[in-house]
Amino acid sequence: MSDFPGVLRDGRERLRARIEPRRRPLLVAAAAVTAVAALLPWSVPGVGYTNPLPGDLGSVGLGGHRLYVFVLALVCLVGLTNVAGRRRMATACALGALVISVIALYSLIKQGGGTGAAGVGAWVGTVGSLVLLAVTDTLPTGPPNRLPRLAAPAAVGAIVVVVGVLLAAVVIGLGIDDETQFLCFAIFVGALIAAAGALGVFAAFREAFDQYRAVGYAVALAAAVAFPFTQGTNATWDAVFARVGVFAAAAIGLNVVVGLAGLLDLGYIAFFGIGGYVSALLSDAVFTTVHVHVPFLVVFPLGAMVAGLIGVAFGAPTLRLRGDYLAIVTLGFGEIFRIVVQNWTGLTQGPNGISGIPDLRLPGFLGGMQFGKPHTVFGVSMPFQANYVFLDIVLVIFVMLVFARLNDSRIGRAWVAIREDELAARAMGINTIALKLLAFGIGATLAGAAGTINAHIGESVTPDDYQFIASALLLSAVVLGGMGTVPGAVLGAALLIGLPEKLRFVQDYRLFLFGLALVLLMRFRPEGLIVSRRRQREFHEGGSGADAMSQPAQVAPV
Repeated sequence: MSDFPGVLRDGRERLRARIEPRRRPLLVAAAAVTAVAALLPWSVPGVGYTNPLPGDLGSVGLGGHRLYVFVLALVCLVGLTNVAGRRRMATACALGALVISVIALYSLIKQGGGTGAAGVGAWVGTVGSLVLLAVTDTLPTGPPNRLPRLAAPAAVGAIVVVVGVLLAAVVIGLGIDDETQFLCFAIFVGALIAAAGALGVFAAFREAFDQYRAVGYAVALAAAVAFPFTQGTNATWDAVFARVGVFAAAAIGLNVVVGLAGLLDLGYIAFFGIGGYVSALLSDAVFTTVHVHVPFLVVFPLGAMVAGLIGVAFGAPTLRLRGDYLAIVTLGFGEIFRIVVQNWTGLTQGPNGISGIPDLRLPGFLGGMQFGKPHTVFGVSMPFQANYVFLDIVLVIFVMLVFARLNDSRIGRAWVAIREDELAARAMGINTIALKLLAFGIGATLAGAAGTINAHIGESVTPDDYQFIASALLLSAVVLGGMGTVPGAVLGAALLIGLPEKLRFVQDYRLFLFGLALVLLMRFRPEGLIVSRRRQREFHEGGSGADAMSQPAQVAPV
C-alpha cells in the first residue's frame, strides 16, 4: 500500500509518454467523439421506465446535460493553440464533461432499472470524455494566461459583462428544478469558470475592478439589488438568500478575527446567538419572557454592543493563549453559551427557545415600512422575504466598509504582523494583547449585529441554532472563500448556506461531500476561491512560508 501513489504516478507517466507523440490528432478525435455523443440518443425509450427522464433524454437533439458536454468538448479544442494555461483550461473542461457524463449515465441506469436504459450516446460520451481527459493531461504545463490590459471603456464593459453573466448563471441555476440536471449545470458552470481563470479572464477582471473600484462596487450592488426582482413572487429563494446575507455579514466579522489577526475562534456562533437572543427578548415576541418592545433601531446597536462587551470580557483573560489552546478555549465558550441558554428557562425559555418574533418595522420618519408585508417596487410584486434581502444588502455593505477601513489602517497592518509572527510583532513595539482583544471585540460586535436581524428572519431563536457545527460552517466559509478577502467571505457563505438547499437529494452525504470539498480545496487551492494577494504570495512564492521550509538549505561558501 505504501507504493500505491508511486504506482499511480508511474502509470500516469507511461500513459503520457504513449499519448504525447500523437497528442494533436487524439485531442481532435476525442473532442469530436465527445461532441458527437451529445447528438446521439442517451436513453432507450420504453426500457425500464414509462416517462421520459429530465432533460429530454429520449430525443436526438441537444438537451440539458448533453448541451454542457457538447460545449465543454468544443472548448477543449482551445488546447491546440499556444495560449498559456491551456492545459489547466482543457483539463478542467474535460473533467467537467466526464463527471457530467457519469452522472447522467448513473441517473439513466438508476431510474431506468438497468444498463439497458442507457443509450449509445451515454456510453460514447463517457468513454470519449475519459479519453479526452487523458489527452489533455499531456498538454504542456505553464503559468496562467495573462490578457492585455484593457482600456477604460473595455474595462468597465468587462466588469458589467462578468457580473451580469454570474447573476444570469445564478438565476438560471435556481430555476432548474430537477436535482440531477442542476448538479450537471453546476459542474458545467464550475468547469467554465476554471477554464476562464486559466485563460486569464478573472485576472483581467480583477485588474479592471481594482482600476475602477467604484464602478465595480456599483455594478455588484446593482446585481444584488436586481436578484429579488428576478424571482418575482417566488419567495423560496428570497428567504434562502436572506439567511445567506446575515451569515455573510457574520463571516466577514469572523474574517477580522481569523483572516486579519490570525485568532482561531471555534465558538464564534455564540456572539451571533447573543445578538439573536437580545433581539428576541426585546422585540415583544409571543413567547418572550421580557415583555418590553424596543424599536429595532435601538435593538440593532444594543445587540451588537452586548455581544461586543461579552466578547471583550471573555477575551481579556484568554487571549494570552495562542494556537490550539485558544481554539479549545473558544470552543468551550461556544458550548457554555449554548448550555446556558438551554437551561436558563426563566429568561430564554430553555430548549423551546423564543418563537413568535414579529417582523421588523421601520419608524415613521423612515417611511414606516413593514417588513412582514409584500410590496410592489417598479411594478414588480415581491413577497415580504425580499424586504429582508434588501436589508441584508445594507448590513453587508456596512460590515464590508468596517472591514475595508480596518484592513487598510495601521491597526490592520498590526493584526497581520501579529498573525505572521506574534513574537516579532511584540519585539517591534506592537501591543499584541490589546490589538488581539480589539479584533476579538470587533468580530463579536459584527456577529451580534448580524444575529439581531437573523432572529427576525427566522422568527424564532433556539439553542439548537447555535451548535458547534454552525461555528465550523462560518469558519469554513471564510477559509473556502478566501481568508482576508470580503468577497471571499460572501462567496463562502453563499456556497455553504445556499447551495445545500439545491442539493437536498444528497442530504445524507452532505457532511461527507462538504469535508471532501475542503480537503481538495486545501490541497489544490489553499488560499481559497477568491485570493488575497498577500496570502497568495505566502502560499506560492518560493522562499516564503511552507515553500521555504521545503527547499534544501543553502550553505554559504567559506
